[in-house]
Amino acid sequence: MKDFPGTPGTFTGLFLRISQFLFAAGAIASMATADGFTNYTAFCYLIASMGLQVIWCLGLAFLDAYALSKKKLLRNPILVSLFVVGDWVTATLSLAAACSSAGIVVLYDRDLGYCKLLGCRKFQISVFLAFMSWLLIEISSLIMFWLLAAG
Repeated sequence: MKDFPGTPGTFTGLFLRISQFLFAAGAIASMATADGFTNYTAFCYLIASMGLQVIWCLGLAFLDAYALSKKKLLRNPILVSLFVVGDWVTATLSLAAACSSAGIVVLYDRDLGYCKLLGCRKFQISVFLAFMSWLLIEISSLIMFWLLAAG
C-alpha cells in the first residue's frame, strides 16, 4: 500500500480525526445549547448524527495515537476496508443531517422570518460546524478509499 497524507497511524491521519471530532462536538454543543432545538426533528437528527461521528472519530483518533506510539502504520487491507465503510456511513449520515438542518434554518431565517423571534444564531453555527465536520470526514474517506485501491 502506498503512503498518502492522512493514512491511519500517521500524524496527518490523527490530525484529521481530531479535527473531525472537534467540529462534530462543537456542532453538538452549539445545537444542544440552543433554545427549542428539540421541537425540530432535523436538529435532533443532526445531534444524533454528530454523536455517531464523535464516537467514530474519537475511536479512530485513539487508534492512530496508539499506532503512532508503537511506530506502526495501519496497512491491513481488512482494517482499511472497515475504515472506508465506517467513513462512508458517517459521511453520508453527517451530510444528510447537515443539509436537512440547513434547510430548516434557511426556511426559518429567510422565508418565514422566525429567526427574529427565535434567535437562530446557534442553529446556524451548529450547521456550519456540521458541514465542516462532514468536509473533513469526506476527505478522510477519500484517502481511505485511495489507500484501499492502491493496496
